[in-house]
Amino acid sequence: MPRLIRTTLLAGAVAAALLTTACRREGDVYLGYPGGQQGPTLDAELNTLLQDQGMSAPTAPPADPAALVTLGQALFFDPVLSGNQNISCATCHHPLADTGDGLPVSIGEGGVGTATVRDRGVADAGHLIPRNAPPVFNLGLEGADVMFWDGRVSRDPVTGALTTPEPALNGLTPAAADIVALLDSALAAQAMFPVTSREEMRGQAGTSEIGDATTNLEIWSLLMARLVGTSNGTVGGFAGYRSMFQAAYPSVADFDDFNFGHAAKAIAAFERELWTSIDTPFDRYLRGDTEAMSGAAKRGAMLFYGDASCSQCHAGPLMSDFAHHAIASPQVGPGKLEASEDRGRALVTSDALDDYRFRTPLLRNVALTGPWLHSGAYVTLEGVVRHHLDCIGSLNGYDPSQLPPLFQPTVDSDGTRNAARAAAVDPSLATPIALTDAQVRDLVEFLHALTDPKMLILTRDLPDGVPSGLPIRD
Repeated sequence: MPRLIRTTLLAGAVAAALLTTACRREGDVYLGYPGGQQGPTLDAELNTLLQDQGMSAPTAPPADPAALVTLGQALFFDPVLSGNQNISCATCHHPLADTGDGLPVSIGEGGVGTATVRDRGVADAGHLIPRNAPPVFNLGLEGADVMFWDGRVSRDPVTGALTTPEPALNGLTPAAADIVALLDSALAAQAMFPVTSREEMRGQAGTSEIGDATTNLEIWSLLMARLVGTSNGTVGGFAGYRSMFQAAYPSVADFDDFNFGHAAKAIAAFERELWTSIDTPFDRYLRGDTEAMSGAAKRGAMLFYGDASCSQCHAGPLMSDFAHHAIASPQVGPGKLEASEDRGRALVTSDALDDYRFRTPLLRNVALTGPWLHSGAYVTLEGVVRHHLDCIGSLNGYDPSQLPPLFQPTVDSDGTRNAARAAAVDPSLATPIALTDAQVRDLVEFLHALTDPKMLILTRDLPDGVPSGLPIRD
């Protein structure tokens, strides 16, 4: 699948009827108000709307130490962190695929290739994992305290207490306090878990010592032994990683005192330093540059924050409420814990009221990061926008032929399950929102205005190699 960069949809677009039939818009000025008076400028109304919703551009995080970022970059790209040393974080979150993999759902352990070409390395759908690889943009910013589609990792922004799939990390007095002391963000806590998933990086029992480990704590300990060795670095490990860990954590005197929290913190620092994206046209507009967005994008913003109600969920500076919502997503892929079924947040909470709810994604660079939804069901930005406007109708009329051939047979068409997905839809989305084609184009144009130009070419984020000597490109 080619890299999902889309061109501007509305160059030279003409005025479209928006929000009310009492007026029409031309350029950035409303015309045709009752009484023949010229209305306020589009900028004035948009700014009022944004202020009413308390919308502001996010602020940049403090810079991370260069040595920590360098270590995190190496770990992110190194297959040594996987049980069979054949898959890395970057396999499914690659810079050349806009920190995702460009596939509807990811291909995990046992696949061949990286990101968008990975589907060519498997003969069938047997290596698919349940969900779409979410992009990493802005997950290190303040307020990003809920990770994964189902929110199974979160950090209390006040107390710092973690909630994760590993009880030893959780609460105010965690059993693994030495690890938790290093997990200073939800993003760092998130980095602890792909290595523990058999389908993602761990591998199956009988294939490696990581695959044979019986607890998460054992997995993390074995991985640190791989990286820096044991007996204070005199047995096993890699000299390159010992040097990197020393540089990143100069106060740690004994290599045996390193734990996987040190690695996770470094990975998060790399992601935060390289993939914080807060200089989009919309951000520049929020900071006062009224020329940063086109008239079409401004009209789309009026819809986003107005009649289309997108900001009910895509709220705040990061354009996510970090809550979980059911939007009748078509099911693509093998399902999670059940065949052809993914109950989302309910698999974490065991509460049927959370069936089919998934965390609201952040939206900066959204035009680059398809396919969209937790199941990667939509391969065009317009398609996923139209789904949100009529979730149930879109689910019932879903066309699997838009997907790459490998994924088409995995679409669930079972009427009973789809009826359950439709019944669970959030009340705010249950009634279709009627927009004209021109309005939809404006809305899509606004989503393109969320693209940071610096994120269009990410080849700079690739290392030349990693300390393990394993290949980082295949």
